[in-house]
Amino acid sequence: MPKPRRRLRIPWTHLQLALVIMGGWLAVTSGPRSLLADPSDGTWIRAASVSRDSIEVDWQLLASLDYRTGEMSEELESVAGQGVKVPGFMVPLEDWAGEVSEFLLVPYVGACVHTPPPPPNQLVYVKMENDQRVPVSFWDPVWIHGILTVEKTTNLYGSVSFKMDGTSITPYEW
Repeated sequence: MPKPRRRLRIPWTHLQLALVIMGGWLAVTSGPRSLLADPSDGTWIRAASVSRDSIEVDWQLLASLDYRTGEMSEELESVAGQGVKVPGFMVPLEDWAGEVSEFLLVPYVGACVHTPPPPPNQLVYVKMENDQRVPVSFWDPVWIHGILTVEKTTNLYGSVSFKMDGTSITPYEW
């Protein structure tokens, strides 16, 4: 008699969590990227693009920081200290708060909460200007606008390579 086939049983809650995390990651990382010609040498700049009022920075550009040595790409160095906007998901540093003035910005849903934290060059500590409180958006990606600095900090979730003085928050749009 043939052996019955074993089925892989994954509880729906784990499957659902995995789908949410992957969906959020795809929403942030697969969005359109602007390609700008650099007039000085004719090359294309992909990771950062100039918008109306700030420089758009993506997670690939942030990952160009070697968090062990502090070395960074020329492109990242050029946006450090500038007004930027970074897409991502909020991880509040205050438990059960509906509004916060400081939080982590992460590249995918659930980072630091249900999974091990991403590397330090994939975490941004955001402190809102004038202790402005903003609504927490766990599941929906947002744009954080403000001044980006390369500054190592530590919090309950681990080491963080970037700090951002947030000026505003807007819903992420493609």
